[in-house]
Amino acid sequence: MEAIHVLLIEDNPADADLALETLSSSRLHIETAVVTDGAKAIEFLHRRGEYAGVARPDLILLDLDLPKFSGKQVLSDLKRDEELRKVPVVVLTSSSADRDILETYDLGANCYVTKPVDLKAFQTIVTSIEGFWFTVVRLPTKVE
Repeated sequence: MEAIHVLLIEDNPADADLALETLSSSRLHIETAVVTDGAKAIEFLHRRGEYAGVARPDLILLDLDLPKFSGKQVLSDLKRDEELRKVPVVVLTSSSADRDILETYDLGANCYVTKPVDLKAFQTIVTSIEGFWFTVVRLPTKVE
């Protein structure tokens, strides 16, 4: 079975660890990379510098409140790229502001999920995202 590559763009170590733990317990072969700020995310997505050899992600989990470049700036950058725009982006953030929701959909986000405070609920959401994007949805074939 070919690995499913997930890029988690998250600056909160507790949220990143919980998402990684949840994804690693999957029945699917999921390989998750984590970057902790917007600048690293852009470097990773364009496979520059230390990220030159990384696999293109099949799904991106994106927090909005990031250091260096915001999640919205990262989203805008990747949706302007001919190849990257096809990669689904799940905004997974603590903001429930209508403005953030509207702006991220305008920028091309595929869905918007507000992080719950409760740990078990957070794990349930990550599991639901995994189930939907990797067992229900048909993703575009990778062309590298």
